[in-house]
Amino acid sequence: MKTKLLAILFLTAALTSCQDFLNLKPAYQISDQSFYQNQNDFETALIGVYSTFRGLYNSSIIHYVTEQPTDNTEIQWASPSADEMQLDQNAVTATNAFVLSLWNTCFYTISQSSNLLNRIDAVSFDQTAKNRIKGEALFLRASCYFYLVRLFGDVPIVNQTFSSPAQVSAAGIARQPKGDVYKQIIADLTSAESLLPATLNTDKTHASQMTAKALLGKVYLTQQNYDLAATKLKEVIDAKLYSLVADYKSLSTNGNTNLAETLLEVDYLTGQSLGNNYSSLFTPAYNSMAIFPNNLQGAGRIVPTLDILNMYETGDARKSISVTDSVMLNTGKKTYSRYGLKFVDFKATDLADGSVAFTILRYADVLLMYAETLNEQGKTTDALSYVNQVRQRAKLPVLSGLSQADTRLALERERRVEFLYEGHRWFDLVRTVRAKTVLNAHYASQKLAFKLDDFELLFPIPQSEIDQNPAMKQNPGY
Repeated sequence: MKTKLLAILFLTAALTSCQDFLNLKPAYQISDQSFYQNQNDFETALIGVYSTFRGLYNSSIIHYVTEQPTDNTEIQWASPSADEMQLDQNAVTATNAFVLSLWNTCFYTISQSSNLLNRIDAVSFDQTAKNRIKGEALFLRASCYFYLVRLFGDVPIVNQTFSSPAQVSAAGIARQPKGDVYKQIIADLTSAESLLPATLNTDKTHASQMTAKALLGKVYLTQQNYDLAATKLKEVIDAKLYSLVADYKSLSTNGNTNLAETLLEVDYLTGQSLGNNYSSLFTPAYNSMAIFPNNLQGAGRIVPTLDILNMYETGDARKSISVTDSVMLNTGKKTYSRYGLKFVDFKATDLADGSVAFTILRYADVLLMYAETLNEQGKTTDALSYVNQVRQRAKLPVLSGLSQADTRLALERERRVEFLYEGHRWFDLVRTVRAKTVLNAHYASQKLAFKLDDFELLFPIPQSEIDQNPAMKQNPGY
């Protein structure tokens, strides 16, 4: 039997309509003889790749996997699923549905990107357009491999196009060393950087040259290659195409598209089933609350911990914009309940169809990553100047005179409050080798019996892949 992954790899790039990019045709209905014939076909195929990629964010897969296992969020809902509880308690099993969904979405995006890339050079059309399409496809493929390697370690590298099940079976799909996966990611992003135009991309739902540079900087930072990371991140800063917005709230509320701070975003439309479910997941499960039109009830599935509320410094302007502990009831009274405010569409009439855009990469991340590279190279005073740019926007006093070790902790805290609900916390803790120390201390402070072990720094390979593919081996400990 072939695995779900192998089945995904056999699919050709899905087609979409520009009017409704979520209505994807089944790949088996697409003929190579009737498609991939001109620029429009490749533009349409690229929209299909983006449509699949955005599936990581539409239903909060990223939030479940990168926020829920941390000290940032917890479950308030009285009857959570077993899969949600596993992530909340850092006791994930190989049958977890959120982990499987992330795995499948990433590999489907990779497959679509590769199918496009493997066909585009055989078709003649405007070279500038061709380069841009190739660059965006390479960026999306690299992004998914980057998610996979950080979460699972060794993963398959499959960039060829298959035309028959026999070819899939003969390929012997197996996990490759994470070092080779990183080589693939760096190669894709380096190529994307050279192919994408250097001018500012005003449609920030699409990757640009600076988007590729910023992600490449994050990749090098994750590898602790601070020199190369600093170089790429400084190129983004020196380009002067981005800046911190003055109002932090504008980053995560209605109308937050194509802002000066944004490098890459996912946009949503409400009323057409093209929205996100953040308004439901991040808000309380009260049937008597009055924070939405028609007094709609949230789900309370990914709500802030008391620990994150206490993490904000006195006077931090981000706190009242990001979190609250008071919910208005339809009686006119308030009651205590912690919930998230960022990316919540308080105008929504359907909480599973919110319209607030989600930001994947933004300039504040570039500044704080660059500060981290400088600090790790012993340039702590210089590092603090970049941290202070972010702090000053938050109406906080500047930091000075800190040691390298203290600056590491200051950066950890700054990133935590700056990027709450943006899918960074798990990766930040693992990258800085702080996950076990921080999360186990958090559990102990809450008198919880949970414990994060070394093997749990990687997620399990989905059991359905293990069962059906002898070449796919499980991570140790699962």
